[in-house]
Amino acid sequence: MGDENKAGNTFAGNRNVEVNGETADDTVKYYTLEDVRVHNMSNDTWLIIHDKVYNVSRFLEEHPGGEEVLLEQAGGDATESFEDVGHSTDAREMLQQYYVGELHMDDRKTGKAKEVKATKSGESSTWTTWLIPVIAAAIIGIMYRYYVLDSKSS
Repeated sequence: MGDENKAGNTFAGNRNVEVNGETADDTVKYYTLEDVRVHNMSNDTWLIIHDKVYNVSRFLEEHPGGEEVLLEQAGGDATESFEDVGHSTDAREMLQQYYVGELHMDDRKTGKAKEVKATKSGESSTWTTWLIPVIAAAIIGIMYRYYVLDSKSS
């Protein structure tokens, strides 16, 4: 068995999946980004979260944040939005009932690219964190001295 070429859109392969500490043989379906993108309507809503594909159509009305939040991400990668909100453990476990497959390996983002972005963003953020207050303090200091000296000379 194994994965087929990307032109087939849906891929199936056997793999061992660990469920509650036991290994079970399970068939995993792989979807390309193009496959997922077409599922972006309110009656057919798929999301990608951590390279896993979920059909959340049945959950739209139940979502505590409203269905609009899910529809904005429909047909695409919602990992960043999902993590930014800080979902509970219960919400993460609830995802499993909507699982339909995995994102194809060719469409997955590499971990190295994410690390590089985080490092660059972190460096500039640290640099501006101290620079802006220092400049603001210098300007306030200069203005204070100017007004104090100006009021003494008058």
